[in-house]
Amino acid sequence: MSAAKDFATRLDERIGALDNPSLLGLDPRLDYLPEHLQAKAEAADGSAPEKSAAAILNFNCEILEALKDIVPAVKFQSAYYEAYGAPGKECLRNSLKVAHQLGYLSIVDAKRNDISSTAEAYCRAILGQSELLGGERYTALGADALTLNGYLGSDGIEPFLKYCREAGKGCFILVRTSNPSAGELQDLILEDGRRVYEAMGDLVARWGTAVPGKTFSSVGAVVGATWPRQAIALRQRMPQQIFLIPGYGAQGGGAADAVAGFNKEGRGGIVNASRSLMLAWQKEGGSGHDFAAASRREALRMREDLSRALSLR
Repeated sequence: MSAAKDFATRLDERIGALDNPSLLGLDPRLDYLPEHLQAKAEAADGSAPEKSAAAILNFNCEILEALKDIVPAVKFQSAYYEAYGAPGKECLRNSLKVAHQLGYLSIVDAKRNDISSTAEAYCRAILGQSELLGGERYTALGADALTLNGYLGSDGIEPFLKYCREAGKGCFILVRTSNPSAGELQDLILEDGRRVYEAMGDLVARWGTAVPGKTFSSVGAVVGATWPRQAIALRQRMPQQIFLIPGYGAQGGGAADAVAGFNKEGRGGIVNASRSLMLAWQKEGGSGHDFAAASRREALRMREDLSRALSLR
């Protein structure tokens, strides 16, 4: 397996080309969809899970089309699709195909973690291909990157590193998450004086040396926008990592918080927005017939918000 460019270089270049470190999170629920999309799907043939997945795919495709020249990458939280069974998984697969056709880089947010051959199976399932009977190869998802939980330690991460290095893929490892109770574990102090999240950051920096890129490693870190002070300190520990930054918008993180962990050149981060982009039409109070246009307006506002925050650092 080989790739012309590593994942981190492709992502950094795409962010630069669009001048926008935003990440579209597509984590849809049926009640996020306008009534006309639900009604259209409900009138079609098929089972209830099939109709639900079809409505979500339509929703995803319209937003992806509307934001393709603004947002460089898209993140799909796999649980929102798995909840609809096989039709939901097919919806995720088709959404990824459309995203790639439109030029997005893609991240599957599955927070996988396992060791040895099971980790390799996750790589094939989410990032690569599996060999079928007769020698045919099958791409289940074919994402560019995935999220990982590193708390099994090195032997739970090394199979992913090998795959990312050989296939030009990327991963983002949980370091400081955006949820309110993150500190229950991540703030615990170790015998050497480091907090747990700092120790994880040091591990991610070390793991990242195995998948180097032009400027950044393809081993990134998840660092929430709700913890800006910690993000600044983590940047010192992880200078080569791209930070995937959740918590902006609906979770309470502002633009200044979100960009706190960017490097001195204003690079090295990508800020996720899910509900604020998907539900922009509800915020505007419309009927939802122009939901994709509302998402576009919000994406432009977010780009300006982040640009302003970066200029003031």
